[in-house]
Amino acid sequence: MMNELLFRTARNVAQEVFGNRIYKRGLIEFSSYCKNDCYYCGIRRSNQSADRYRLTKDQILSCCESGYRLGFRTFVLQGGEDPYYSDERMLPIVSEIREKYPDCAITLSLGERSYESYKRLFEAGANRYLLRHEAADPNLYRKLHPEKMSLENREECLWNLKDIGYQVGTGFMVGVPGQTEEALQEDIAFIRKLCPEMIGIGPYINHKDTPLAGEKNGTLEQTLKLLAIFRIMFPHALIPATTALGTIHPRGREMGIMAGANVVMPNLSPVDVRKKYLLYDNKICTGEEAAECQHCLQRRMESIGYQLVEDRGDYHV
Repeated sequence: MMNELLFRTARNVAQEVFGNRIYKRGLIEFSSYCKNDCYYCGIRRSNQSADRYRLTKDQILSCCESGYRLGFRTFVLQGGEDPYYSDERMLPIVSEIREKYPDCAITLSLGERSYESYKRLFEAGANRYLLRHEAADPNLYRKLHPEKMSLENREECLWNLKDIGYQVGTGFMVGVPGQTEEALQEDIAFIRKLCPEMIGIGPYINHKDTPLAGEKNGTLEQTLKLLAIFRIMFPHALIPATTALGTIHPRGREMGIMAGANVVMPNLSPVDVRKKYLLYDNKICTGEEAAECQHCLQRRMESIGYQLVEDRGDYHV
């Protein structure tokens, strides 16, 4: 009963700001290579079983073209931290998307880069950047990442992105092994301090080829509670009902919307690479064409009284 009151409150807050509008983001997973070795991730460097690929500039632009025809006005370019995509390769991609689709938002999710790199990408036309901080508790962060990665650098990247002028998204996995109530309080405190425009949380789901294989997954209930709390804390934030929510429960994304989320992220990646970008096991929608995926989500949203809209869905206060 208490959770239902929380979800209803969060849903009312979201509806006061956004009505029944749900914003769609076209996800383009352009590289499954990663230089990092995070202990929870299926595309970590040490996973010899991972099926690696890289999309060319023309393939990425083709994804945008089909997405634009389907009514997407935000493209999310996401990949592992792949050194192949240097500024020399990324800047022309971002510039051409900006030139061809001036009415669209360009969101990048490329991991940790230098201030100068972030600035060049912003000047080339990127608007938004997604970089989950993963764990604000230093001890938990260390349990999830190898020695060469640091929480200090991750947080510095987020502050740099804010300084440059990006709309910034951060977040974490709910129920990751070793996560305590105190660790979650640190996550909430960090997000309150950063005040991001986007907050992405989803349940931890393990991958069989990682050091955390066999650990318990995060729960739907805890994820929805935290999602609702963030909606109440940040009425204007863009908060996705993640694919991970849909993976852990058949109606997980609908339940996310009913707990205050207002964004979904259908996949625009070529179908032949979708099964290769597996951060966790049993990921949904890896075999669907973009149009199929969108039409399915449209029906799902309509079934609970919401509408997918052709809108960039910018952050406004």
